[in-house]
Amino acid sequence: MHRHIIPLGTALAAVLALSGCRDATEPPVEPPVEPPVEPPVEFEPGPLGAVTLEAGEAVRLRMLLSVTVAPTLGAVSRQGAEFAAEDMGSIHGRAVELGEPIDTSCSPEGGRAGAGGIVGDPQVAGVIGTNCSAAAVAASPVVTDAGLVMISPSNTSPRLTSDLAGTPDADHHAGYFRVSSNDLHQARALSDFVYNQLELRRVATVHDGDPYTSALVAAFADAFSALGGEVPTRAEIDKGDTDMTDVLAEFAAAGPDAIFFPLFVTEGSAFAAQARAFDGLEGTTLISAAALLVSAFLETPQSEGIYFAGPESDFGSNVNERTGRSGQQVLAAFEARHGGFPQSPYWAHAYDATTMLLSAIQSVAVEEGDRLHIDRAALRAQVRATSMSGLVGTVSCDAFGDCGTGRMNIYHHTDNSVTDVSRLPVVYVYSP
Repeated sequence: MHRHIIPLGTALAAVLALSGCRDATEPPVEPPVEPPVEPPVEFEPGPLGAVTLEAGEAVRLRMLLSVTVAPTLGAVSRQGAEFAAEDMGSIHGRAVELGEPIDTSCSPEGGRAGAGGIVGDPQVAGVIGTNCSAAAVAASPVVTDAGLVMISPSNTSPRLTSDLAGTPDADHHAGYFRVSSNDLHQARALSDFVYNQLELRRVATVHDGDPYTSALVAAFADAFSALGGEVPTRAEIDKGDTDMTDVLAEFAAAGPDAIFFPLFVTEGSAFAAQARAFDGLEGTTLISAAALLVSAFLETPQSEGIYFAGPESDFGSNVNERTGRSGQQVLAAFEARHGGFPQSPYWAHAYDATTMLLSAIQSVAVEEGDRLHIDRAALRAQVRATSMSGLVGTVSCDAFGDCGTGRMNIYHHTDNSVTDVSRLPVVYVYSP
């Protein structure tokens, strides 16, 4: 038998040829192409610079509040901010640090000094404050010039934002925002209530020269006069005054139907007590505003019978969408920790202001390795673009920093054993 031996190379070529014929209809298999490796993008700060946090560093906010003057406002603002920071939790895995409140003493000097100290720390991302408009007028330009954002829970003077008709005030600055509502809303609510509900026609006013009190009485006078009312006397006292004899004598001579005195506790308590007993003013209606809408005044006997214009105070069913917490839940936590109710309605505004600032930081912060960058211009723009459901209702910012609801209540305080603002009788509701 003869064997035919086929060379190995020839056999392999035949197999490959047959295989090529069978797979001729299939596309050739391309080798995988590795995507090009992009170099890491380096963070570039915007025109206002940025806060850069190294590994492990907390997101740092500061509170610029009233501590020694109008202490109730300062206390509830601090407590509201603390609950909000806890409920928000970490920001990009970092703790939130609020620090101790810096006292403004409700004064321009205190606001300017406090803001100056805050902006000296380059790691501060934003500010919660102020409580008093007088402090904000001086603090706002300092904070703005440093590229920071400041959100107030309780400033209300129109001087800080606008006339609500598209014209900014000279004291408006781009870094300033507030969750509290512009006092032009309060003036409109109060003038309508006094003129159309109480049917009073002549109202005297007094202020203490403060940007809050002076702007509010001016706004009320304008709104009341537009309805046909008269302001026969416009008086001014000094901060710290407690002897109201001269002013009350002036009012008694004018014979007004009512007196509007949106003063703070020291001056306002003295004014109310002395007005009650002053000859010629026995039947005069007394009207005040949010600076006296605090437990420290509501518990005094001279507070009974006074009408108050101020923000809504029943926030129990509202939910802050950033934390998912309702007003009732926050109030329960407040009672468990502090043993009672908040002594001013601005606790909810402070809560919303803090969640508003922290959620804006969460949105704009950029991680670069172990670092976290917070661009100041981007943060300011993000805050201005805010529209959210908060404890106070819908928080939505206009071009001049007004983010509040504009809703106002008129309360009638008839029993000084009731010092919880949310339990006071509401006799008028205003919604813009």
